[in-house]
Amino acid sequence: MSEKVSIKELLDGVEVEWKSVEEVFNLKNGYTPSKSNQKFWENGTVPWFRMEDLRKNGQVLNKAIQNVSEVAVKGGKLFSANSIIIATSATIGEHALITVPYLSNQRFTNLTLKTKYKNRLKSKFIFYYCFLLGEWCKDNTTMSSFASVDMNGFKRFPIPIPHTDIQSEIVRILDNFTELTAELTAELTAELSARKKQYSYYRDKLLTFEENQVEWKALREIAEYSKTRISFDELDETNYVGVDNLLQNRAGKTLSKYVPNEGNFTKYIENDILIGNIRPYLKKIWQSNCIGGTNGDVLVIHPIDDSVNSQYLYQVLADDNFFEYNMQHAKGAKMPRGNKPKIMEYKIPIPSPEEQKRIVSILDKFDILTNSISEDLPREIELRQKQYEYYRDKLLDFPKIKEV
Repeated sequence: MSEKVSIKELLDGVEVEWKSVEEVFNLKNGYTPSKSNQKFWENGTVPWFRMEDLRKNGQVLNKAIQNVSEVAVKGGKLFSANSIIIATSATIGEHALITVPYLSNQRFTNLTLKTKYKNRLKSKFIFYYCFLLGEWCKDNTTMSSFASVDMNGFKRFPIPIPHTDIQSEIVRILDNFTELTAELTAELTAELSARKKQYSYYRDKLLTFEENQVEWKALREIAEYSKTRISFDELDETNYVGVDNLLQNRAGKTLSKYVPNEGNFTKYIENDILIGNIRPYLKKIWQSNCIGGTNGDVLVIHPIDDSVNSQYLYQVLADDNFFEYNMQHAKGAKMPRGNKPKIMEYKIPIPSPEEQKRIVSILDKFDILTNSISEDLPREIELRQKQYEYYRDKLLDFPKIKEV
């Protein structure tokens, strides 16, 4: 039976009682124990949840990144296991189900079921319904010194109470969607990782030469830093490249979120090689397919030797050996920068033009395959996420008998 049929039959004629948030839950704000009292933070055993926990570990949590000591607990009372935390200020609308006794910081409002509803509402069903509550929160904020949720409206938000069998079936369906999406993400991510490792292996293998096997030249003998300039009015988000829109680990670039509105910039042309010069270990490199401009945080390597295939040169500079060399000579500790004169001393192996072409042909195939997977991964995950959200909204669309 399809999920569409199941949903239709599941919700057909279902009786639902509606209660407000404040009727169903005890509402309390979280808090941060005083940082000046070391006893509150030493040898902690009490989970203390922050937004960082959700970002790092998901939305169903049984342990926190940071714990506090029992003496930090106000009145000795923890929030009950199987409560919901939902952000009602700062990152509004994000929520999680906490399955252990805990504390949270002040950004969260804690929703703990009142005793009379504990046998009528399942915690996982509440967790899923809080996606709708979270969307309401985002649309109903008040502004003072910072954004926060309209708490009067929040308390009145209606919560459906269908039969517990209905709740269990909704949870089962949504858990399945969640699991399938997680499995797909893991599978595609593993495939992408494998392709990248394979690509790196063959690049290293193809670009490894004995000292006397080929001619070697310093980079300055076959290339130079771009000496030309380009005006701001010739730049847009597609051809302005800053270090921020160069992607890590040789993944190319994205559209720039910033475009200059005055001045002249370093010009690059087709086949020039752009390298992020801040924190070289991030391996930001892109070979241009157009004319554009960049700033002083990005190096523009312009080939000047026709006997060296520009795509071959890109592969040499995209190799881990180059980035390791670059880091060895980088300047600065907190935010190292590449040493421009030393970069020009980097030794480039120069095989025959035919061999360069063969190497580029092989590595281009890996590049196309890896980029294809890189593009398909977020697209497929987004598709599954939209499918999941569609069914979630359908499953939680109960008929409202009366206003709460």
